[in-house]
Amino acid sequence: MKTAGLILIAVAVLALGGGIIARGLLSPTGPASIVSLPDFTLPDASGQPHTISEWQGKLRVINFWATWCGPCLKEIPEFIELQNHYTDKGLQFIGIAVDTPEAVATYLSSININYPILVGDMPAISIAHQLGDNMDAVPFTVIVNQQGQIIHQHAGEFSKEQILEVIKPLLK
Repeated sequence: MKTAGLILIAVAVLALGGGIIARGLLSPTGPASIVSLPDFTLPDASGQPHTISEWQGKLRVINFWATWCGPCLKEIPEFIELQNHYTDKGLQFIGIAVDTPEAVATYLSSININYPILVGDMPAISIAHQLGDNMDAVPFTVIVNQQGQIIHQHAGEFSKEQILEVIKPLLK
């Protein structure tokens, strides 16, 4: 009886430890291993193509979002505020909608977003995967330093305070 109990405890501890390790290895939230941002082009809501390298040299916060995603829409006002406050320090938010151009145009008519919004639908999902979104999460945000290196990835809602922790040391 004593041996069976000890075996059960050992199995539980191993399972818990394995789960914690797996979660840490699979989670895209946190500092990224530093890799360069691949170049890609997506259209804005009016259909005008934009290459991500247009904003090279700035500290970029690239946010994948959708009009049907509640946490995504909750983040946008904070992103607008941060863009207003830190533009002169080299910060550039870029929204990438994982949505249809029609849905994005309708949403944009109801809110004044002060940063570029690109529309990608399925190609945006592929780009998010390239940038580390292996869980198909929206929102999904990456922070790219002025040298074009991905330095942080965040799956799920990203608060103003969390963003500031990452970006403040990098601002001009």
